[in-house]
Amino acid sequence: MFLLLIWAAIVGGQRSKPAPEATSFRFAIVSDTHIGGAASAQEDLRRTVADINADTTLAFTIITGDVTELGWDAELAEAYALLSQLRRPWYVIPGNHDTKWSESGNNSFRQVFGYERFFFQYKDYAFIGCSSGPNMRMAPGLVPAEDLRWLDSVLQQLPAHQPLFFFNHYPLDAGLANWYKVIELLKRVNTQAAFCGHGHTNKAFDAEGIPSAMCRSNLRARADTGAYTVVTVWPDVLTLAERKPGGITAAPWHRIPLGQKAYAADTTVYARPSYEVNEQHPQVQRVWLLQDSCDIGAGIAVAGRLAVYANTCGQVKAIDAQTGALRWHFTAKGKIYATPAIAEGKVVFASADSNIYCLNGETGALVWMLKTGKAIVASPLVYDGTVYIGSSEGAFRAISLKDGRILWTFRGLEAFVETRPVADAQRIYFGTWDTYFYALNRKDGTLAWKWHNGNTNRLYAPAAVWPVLAHGKVFIVAPDRFATALDVRTGRQVWRTPNRVGRESIGLSQDARTLYVKSMNDTVYAFDAVGHVLKLRAKVMAGYGYDIAPSPMAERDGTLYIPTDKGVIIAVDTRNWQIKWAHKLCNALINNIVPLERGAVMGTAMDGKVFYLTPGPAQRD
Repeated sequence: MFLLLIWAAIVGGQRSKPAPEATSFRFAIVSDTHIGGAASAQEDLRRTVADINADTTLAFTIITGDVTELGWDAELAEAYALLSQLRRPWYVIPGNHDTKWSESGNNSFRQVFGYERFFFQYKDYAFIGCSSGPNMRMAPGLVPAEDLRWLDSVLQQLPAHQPLFFFNHYPLDAGLANWYKVIELLKRVNTQAAFCGHGHTNKAFDAEGIPSAMCRSNLRARADTGAYTVVTVWPDVLTLAERKPGGITAAPWHRIPLGQKAYAADTTVYARPSYEVNEQHPQVQRVWLLQDSCDIGAGIAVAGRLAVYANTCGQVKAIDAQTGALRWHFTAKGKIYATPAIAEGKVVFASADSNIYCLNGETGALVWMLKTGKAIVASPLVYDGTVYIGSSEGAFRAISLKDGRILWTFRGLEAFVETRPVADAQRIYFGTWDTYFYALNRKDGTLAWKWHNGNTNRLYAPAAVWPVLAHGKVFIVAPDRFATALDVRTGRQVWRTPNRVGRESIGLSQDARTLYVKSMNDTVYAFDAVGHVLKLRAKVMAGYGYDIAPSPMAERDGTLYIPTDKGVIIAVDTRNWQIKWAHKLCNALINNIVPLERGAVMGTAMDGKVFYLTPGPAQRD
């Protein structure tokens, strides 16, 4: 594989306007190959690679994401084996399918391809592409904070008039939670066009004045063969045409004028995320708000004055819960998507570097570390002095909190674990991406039972939900959108909603009498958690719109806290089911909410926000 990452050329580049070259050039865009998904995906990509190799006029190829179906290691290896047959330079970025269901927490993409973003120069042009998420959590796309910083630094070094082409998997619109931040960076320089995939079809659009094009999927779908995009860059115009391998290149379906920068004089006021809800509930106060330098794909754990969270740069940070001041930090060797657990003065977490860590809660010093055979994106549960956690190697372990000894290992899983388990005195319960939900005996790790929802599609597995226990039942909801109650002793289905009511976000009331299930459109359902017959207690119209956040809900002292994928927290009074307050922190997924005393809450958001809110004037102990 050829890499044209020429940082030195940027740093030392001339800042005068380059003279345009009279000769044109051509390159290929291949998108949404979904290796591991459709039965024809491999053959479609094989044909495309051979066709590109046969056309010596194509200078290079750019692959704009969704390279694989699920981002699993075997899929990435197969995709790389096919793409590495390209005889001229090629560049790749991940899409949501490569990152959302990644068993490695996105580490393997970087390891297999060598990077997650690219920059190179060809002739007079700069080419730049970056990640788009969502990373590990079901949510709108989000260019990671670390990618935004990188993009900003690269653009600052570009010669002022050098034309630029930008590539991302998502279109630069509201489907990408921070689209406007990317656009604002691109408008500072001489961006000529933006390209994306994701929609599986050819589509011309305008990204707030930046000419843009969505390129079709390489998959054949219902046709006889797939297709890719041939881009021809002339001195004054760029054309996009569809090419079928072994066939003909169709007439251009889109033309983008070059040399222009119409958006420089554009005075249009474009829509931005609204924070009007904060004006409607001015009583909500921010005790403190931190902005981490990296994305945060996990929740926060709180014990007294100690609060601990982790970010996607592999850092675990302990802060003072009352002030937000940093107490200590620890750096792992891989990204972290595990919500830490605090117990007996220790902090336990796992990393995509395949290690499980235990740190001293006061100092951050390493107490013990356990190396496993594969990345870990699951969150640990500490119960009665034992750490319970699944991994991506088809294993689930019980580990001594005191010294890191493995007490038992269950190896009967056929896919990775993402969730945080739940336990009672007899069993430990969790779902996986192999489509099953498991109960293991806590004493020795033997299988007590496993349950299947009847859907063999891995995308509908009960794997991301954090299950809850109450009155002899374990409750789950999966992307098939049915809530289910299972008997903890037998795994027998006690009840299952006849209609689709949720996706992956549930919660249990403080008194364990009510199960909350969040739907994908405005409504939270409150079900009876005590009896053995499905009984709806209330429907709460929370008004959050369309929402796919898998983050768990929480209740304390009669208030239900609802996280959303738009950076809004909604507090509902469970006595009358009315909204008490709502507050928008950002435009990204809220990972979790930890209810505190006097109605205060703490939590994290995907874009790196860490927050402490109170429903009235800010108070500090």
